[in-house]
Amino acid sequence: MARIRIVTLNMEQDHKRWEARRELIAEQLVALKPDVLALNEVCVPLQTARWMQRVAKDRMGIEYALVQQTKLNGLAGIEAEALLTRFPLMETGNLDYQARDMVALVARIVVDGEPVDVYVTHLYMSRGDDSLRLYQAQQLLAWIDSRKDVTARIVCGDFNATLDKSSAVLMATRFRHTQTAPTAFTPLAESDGTISHPYWSRMDRCIDYIWVSEDVKIMESGVCFDKASPGDASLWPSDHAGVWADLGIANSSSSGRAKARHST
Repeated sequence: MARIRIVTLNMEQDHKRWEARRELIAEQLVALKPDVLALNEVCVPLQTARWMQRVAKDRMGIEYALVQQTKLNGLAGIEAEALLTRFPLMETGNLDYQARDMVALVARIVVDGEPVDVYVTHLYMSRGDDSLRLYQAQQLLAWIDSRKDVTARIVCGDFNATLDKSSAVLMATRFRHTQTAPTAFTPLAESDGTISHPYWSRMDRCIDYIWVSEDVKIMESGVCFDKASPGDASLWPSDHAGVWADLGIANSSSSGRAKARHST
């Protein structure tokens, strides 16, 4: 069984003192050393996913391939979802939710000879109606079902929904989440001291997830990008914490033998 590390983070575009907080992201990225990194709210004008790619090469010597999907219409030049992977890429794809210009991407990677589909998405905002997130989750699952030739599937991103919401409940009927520790919202502040998301409590809810299919083993998981600057308690890597997970990907032949033994 191959062990891989997946990390997901909402980067909050280039808002809230990006030039200062990006070093916190870089430092914690180096500490995590992920095999696959899923990113929401990549800033397109500053090409922040490509910046992360360069940081990884310069500081860790890891050369990641980058897959990026911009949002639609007026957001296309502003924001994107992205995935960085050190594994070989077989193919990529994208989904237009046709709702609020939001999208999902998939990258089929090869892990120890096994194909694995990794999805990255960002659903409708947390203060919005969950019925729209439910609609997006339904579309996402239908898209995943259309790609049935791979059984190992991982879905990452900011779902903007706690586990009691209908959209997250639906995801949980098909996938397992790796953790439920709070990921939102950090007390990241603007330069004028205004704290992000003033209408929410601090770090009291899980809305960012790594979801895995049945045949992916969850070995360890936790929250990451959750440390403020030592010199400034209001400066955090982002307005969300991230999630990391160490996962086991079984060889298809050995998995098939195990299933056969179980069924007899």
